[in-house]
Amino acid sequence: MEYIAEAVQSEGLRFEMQMGAHSGVSDYPLNPAATGAGPRPLEMLLGSLAACSGGTLVALLRRGGQPLRGLKVIARGQRRTEHPTVFTSIALEFVVSGAIDPSVVAQTIDLAETRVCPVWAMLKPTTPITASFTIEP
Repeated sequence: MEYIAEAVQSEGLRFEMQMGAHSGVSDYPLNPAATGAGPRPLEMLLGSLAACSGGTLVALLRRGGQPLRGLKVIARGQRRTEHPTVFTSIALEFVVSGAIDPSVVAQTIDLAETRVCPVWAMLKPTTPITASFTIEP
C-alpha cells in the first residue's frame, strides 16, 4: 500500500500539506519563541508517534476485553542543537483510564513497541524511546 503526502510552500517556511484525503499546515518559524501557523515538522513527528502508539494500545486493550475508558499519550522529544537537529531521545507517557491490571498495560506497551506500531518501529533503530504509564481507575 502506498501513502502519498504533498507539501507546498505558502510563505517563509510554512507548508500547506495534503495527506491522503486530509490537509494540514506545518510551519517552522526561525524564532524559537514563535508559534507559527502550524506545528513544526518534528512536533508532527512526535504527534504521529503519540497517535500511533496510543491507537495501538487502544486497539489491543479493547481486543483483549479490557475496561478502557480513555487514553492520553504525552510524547517528549529532546533534540540536539547542532544540525541536523534530530531527536536524541523520546519519552512516551501513557495515561490509561480504566480499572486495568498494570501488568496487562505493560505487556500491551511492549507489543506496541516490538510488533505493532509502525512509527515506533521506524524511529526505534536511531532514537532511544522510553515508555512509562500511569493508570487512573
